[in-house]
Formats: sequence, C-alpha cells, structure tokens
Amino acid sequence: MPKNPTPRRRDKMLRVLSCRQPDLTLVLNNIHDPHNVSAIYRSCDAFGVERVHLYYTDTAFPVLGRKSSASARKWVGTVRHRTKEELQSAMAGYQVLVTDCTPTAKPLREWDFTKPTAVVMGNEHSGVEPDLADIADGELYIPMYGMIQSFNVSVAAALILAEASRQRELAGMYAAPRFGEEELQARLEDWIER
Repeated sequence: MPKNPTPRRRDKMLRVLSCRQPDLTLVLNNIHDPHNVSAIYRSCDAFGVERVHLYYTDTAFPVLGRKSSASARKWVGTVRHRTKEELQSAMAGYQVLVTDCTPTAKPLREWDFTKPTAVVMGNEHSGVEPDLADIADGELYIPMYGMIQSFNVSVAAALILAEASRQRELAGMYAAPRFGEEELQARLEDWIER
C-alpha cells in the first residue's frame, strides 16, 4: 500500500481502528492447519480483535499462504508466548475461557463477553492442552443439535467472536474508540506504514 493513502482509505483505517476491542482476544494453542489459522485471523479482523496470542508447545506455527492470510494478519497483532507462565502473565486482568465439552462447561451465551476476555482455542485433534485449565476461569461450549459433536476450530472461533461482538455492540463498546486520541493516531500512523 502507498505510504500516503487516499483520504477515503485513511478514513476507513480510522473507522476500523475506532472499533478495535483491545480487551477481547483469542489464544491459539497448537492449531496446526494453516487454513484454519488464516480463517481465524480473518474473523479476528472482522470482529475487531486487536491481537491474537499464540501458545505453541508441540506444534510449529503453520506457514500461512500469502494470498489467504496476509491481508488479515497484517491488521491483527500477534504475540507469541513460550511458557504457560508467560501466557498467564499476559492474561492478567482477563476472564480466560477455554473451549471444552466437559460437564462443568457453560454454553457460549452464558458468558459475559463485555468483560476483558481471552478465549483459548485448541487444536483440531486434541483440543486445549490440559495444563492450561488451571489458568482458566471457566470452560465454554457452543450448543449443537446435530450428530456431529464439534465445529471446525475456525468456525467455532467465528461463532464465539460473533457472540462476543453481539454483546459488546449492545453495550455500546463499538460506538466510540477504545483508545485515547494520541494512541489512536499512533496506531493509524503505524497502519499507514504497513
């Protein structure tokens, strides 16, 4: 993109930044399929997630195709965590929810997503690592009424973020920028440079 965007492009960037939700995030835990990771980044951008956290312990972060993910990943920040303690420290002040289908899990809509929230999404085969349960405040599941027991991880992420967005929109959290004016302008300048 040119370093001097058109006024229309600059206005769009400012509009998008004004809707970013710095206290809503996802933690991707060993999700290995690049198409799923790309789709999750697109959903994060669409619902105003400021940054995604990565916690990869037994799987390499996948190589993402330039065409499918570059545009969304360009606008959504990424923070990598090497240890559980590092992740836990970054989640201080957040309601941390893990996706799971245990008897103690609560349905998606029973959670209050207007609180600062981080949702941990596990990989396609084994789910969220068991050792992350002790940093979580609770477990959530998406109610389903068919024969299949789970959604694809990227679909689940989109459904969770859609519910979070619905609650936040009703609470007026997209109505005004969540950043101060100085920080908003600094972020705009950073986006212009990308």
